[in-house]
Amino acid sequence: MSDLPSDSILTEDGFAGTDAGGRILLIACGALAREIIALKRLNGWDHMDLQCLPAKLHLYPDQIPQAVEQAVTENRQSYDRVFVVYADCGTGGLLQAKCAELGVEMVEGPHCYSFFEGNAAFAAHGDEEITAFYLTDFLVKQFDAFVWKPMGLDRHPELRDMMFGNYTKLVYQAQTDDPALRAKAEDCAARLGLAYEYRFTGYGDLATALADQARTP
Repeated sequence: MSDLPSDSILTEDGFAGTDAGGRILLIACGALAREIIALKRLNGWDHMDLQCLPAKLHLYPDQIPQAVEQAVTENRQSYDRVFVVYADCGTGGLLQAKCAELGVEMVEGPHCYSFFEGNAAFAAHGDEEITAFYLTDFLVKQFDAFVWKPMGLDRHPELRDMMFGNYTKLVYQAQTDDPALRAKAEDCAARLGLAYEYRFTGYGDLATALADQARTP
């Protein structure tokens, strides 16, 4: 796993403590680490620090609100503002309610597939893609760890058709144009017995949300 260490703060100079008065802390899903770091460097957002929670929390979405609350509580006194870089992510509105209780903002959208494509564009698909299975750059790289093994397909491949029989295609939402990842995503589709579609999304509404935070006094 290439997730950032839990409970660590990443600044432009590396991992640091929380002595960062007047700065913005991004509390994010570990699956978004590379994208957030790329956007920070591209835009020179040196006043933003990043703390990533374990990406595997997505396997236990009911634990996300509590983990976010702990991170906010431990760090908010050292920052001018805290921004939560999670969408709803399967919490059924509990994360949004927790952020409202804590008085912090979060990224809009039901999940990262939506905000990477752009929430409006994703919503416009309506029921057209109800049978689509999505992968991002992170999930292509970590397909075995986050899809194949947790679902038991490494031990019981015969379960594939039962689990994915209602899906018709795998959509790879690419944040970067990487031929190696495209090839791997196509292989993932073949392993799941699904049609393959490549869709370059870039950073979508994630970039917009972070830019809005960076400009806010």
